[in-house]
Amino acid sequence: MSISTPPTLTDRAALERFRARACKNPAFFLQEDAADEVQERLNEVNRTFTKPAVVTGFPQIWQDRLQDARIVADAPVLDLQVGAHDLVIHALALHWADDPIGQIIQCRRALTPDGLFIGVMFGGQSLHELRAVLAQAEADVTGGLSPRVVPMAEIRDLGALLQRAELALPVADGFTRQILYRDFQHLVRDLRGMGESNALASRHRAPMRRDVLARAEALYREMFADDEGRLIASVETIFLTGWAPAESQQKPLRPGSAAARLADALGATETPLEPAPIAAPKPTKD
Repeated sequence: MSISTPPTLTDRAALERFRARACKNPAFFLQEDAADEVQERLNEVNRTFTKPAVVTGFPQIWQDRLQDARIVADAPVLDLQVGAHDLVIHALALHWADDPIGQIIQCRRALTPDGLFIGVMFGGQSLHELRAVLAQAEADVTGGLSPRVVPMAEIRDLGALLQRAELALPVADGFTRQILYRDFQHLVRDLRGMGESNALASRHRAPMRRDVLARAEALYREMFADDEGRLIASVETIFLTGWAPAESQQKPLRPGSAAARLADALGATETPLEPAPIAAPKPTKD
């Protein structure tokens, strides 16, 4: 019996090169925005975390945000010890993972009972404008199509990963930002400055042709520009939250075990449902 392995999505060597290049001329405003949001969410949790860990491709963003946090490099096998942390944050790297569920399971195993996992990643609606114009431009100019932007999961699918990883009280939510660019080149420079250049294992190694780029910008201005001619780029940021199981956690009540009616608590009049119609008898065979 053979064991299946996840398909290779990411060229890890290229991803590390692109991240190192980004650090020389950074455009980390989306990473900073996500880190700020994580801190706000932690402030709303009635808990003091004393053994946090952060999985990230950009340590400089997180090293001063959480006191005594252990910074862990983003890698297929995470340098996390079992049961060593009461908080694990996976910061904007899951969308590059060949095996995102494996990454979440590794984080869950590193948690103490009732420890908190927060995963932050770009969602499936991110850069939908860029994906559309690149695909159309390449088809128009070359008659072909090649992968240019990493595929990202939808929020409805990501929530199920928390349950598969056996995290309790799972929640998946997010928001979308719209960023305005004066031209196509400005957008490309920002992607490089974020370390989000095309690191797909199946990408074409040759630079994109100039005529394809020109056609893509023309399509972008035609389809996704605001009234002032600025190009709109949407970025969806998704947050996955779950807790390591513990006996002290609240459990959902068994259906039918309620001691009071909701209508009484709300002071409302309960209107019963009409009885279902009687089904017609099945025809009998002669």
